[in-house]
Amino acid sequence: TKQTVCCVWCSGGADQMRLPAVLFTLLLSEADAFLPPRLLPRAGQASALGATSTSDEVADLTSEEVAAKGGKAALSDEDKAVEESMRANPATAGVYAAPASEIARRRNLAIIAHPDAGKTTLTEKLLLYGGAVQQAGAVRSRADQRQTTSDWMELEKKRGISITSTVLTFEYQGNQVNLLDTPGHQDFSEDTYRTLAAADNAVCLVDAAKGLEPQTRKLLEVCRLSGKPIFTFCNKLDRPALEPLELIDQIEGEFGLTCCPVLWPIGDGPRFQGVLDREDGTVHLFARGDRTGRAENLAVMKLDDPDLEDAIGPELYAKLLEDAELLDDLIEPLDLERVRSGDQTPMFFGSAMNNFGVELFLEKFLRYGTTPQ
Repeated sequence: TKQTVCCVWCSGGADQMRLPAVLFTLLLSEADAFLPPRLLPRAGQASALGATSTSDEVADLTSEEVAAKGGKAALSDEDKAVEESMRANPATAGVYAAPASEIARRRNLAIIAHPDAGKTTLTEKLLLYGGAVQQAGAVRSRADQRQTTSDWMELEKKRGISITSTVLTFEYQGNQVNLLDTPGHQDFSEDTYRTLAAADNAVCLVDAAKGLEPQTRKLLEVCRLSGKPIFTFCNKLDRPALEPLELIDQIEGEFGLTCCPVLWPIGDGPRFQGVLDREDGTVHLFARGDRTGRAENLAVMKLDDPDLEDAIGPELYAKLLEDAELLDDLIEPLDLERVRSGDQTPMFFGSAMNNFGVELFLEKFLRYGTTPQ
């Protein structure tokens, strides 16, 4: 049977950049089932043929013939070469050859967690650092704060929860990040499961005060079964939290997933000072400031800097040195092959609300995360 070609054209600024995750899943996973690969990226051409055109009717059209029907202009020289290669090699005509440079710079990630762990807040802060918004919104906004970008439905704004998945795209340091914010509540979990099928990486958000919660366990199990790379971000360190080693024990004990802390917290609650980057041995100290803007970086110091003890206090300094030595002796080093096969999870600690460790996490994710498969 013939299938109808459905074309969706999305355009506009930050307020129009939301794409329902179910549609995003369809475009990534199933579009090639009904649309010829060489026409997939050209929404203008396909729409010019009419919404009721079938795949059989457009399968044999060249770009010039599409243009003659009122579509987009002829292809670039690079795209023409791809089209000619497909005609010359029918066996490869079913494979869309995206430019390798474009694949290499893209990262898709879905944020998963139990309700109220801070998924939407982390999404807002990643958009802030990505330059997609100038001021981070709040799930429960005050008069001087705007609403969040991803919670766009009226019911989401009133209830302060995510009901449907949302896809948001931003550029950061030459990379394009496709960020999927998913519902945490069990009532809307089917949407989350569909979204995970479209994502290449998963970010598991853990409330550091509560540890693993029921919905987090279910979603982690789904990611483990699919072999998807998992990045763990322990959130809300600005509040009293469990010991970091206890959080590691929970994840490793329940899921057999080896944890490798990349960012290690310095204190918690009111004494939360910053994080240790174990990769290069630097300590990043933060100042509490405007929650809607970027975090103020007080200082970046080496672990062996003699001024570090004065900066964070003797008690925290002694504990930091003890923790650093313990981690070096007991924790397996980071292995990117194991990360990308889903056997090891890089672990990060911070506070999305106060921007502690968020930008560092984003930079590490872009280096460790897998490209679209």
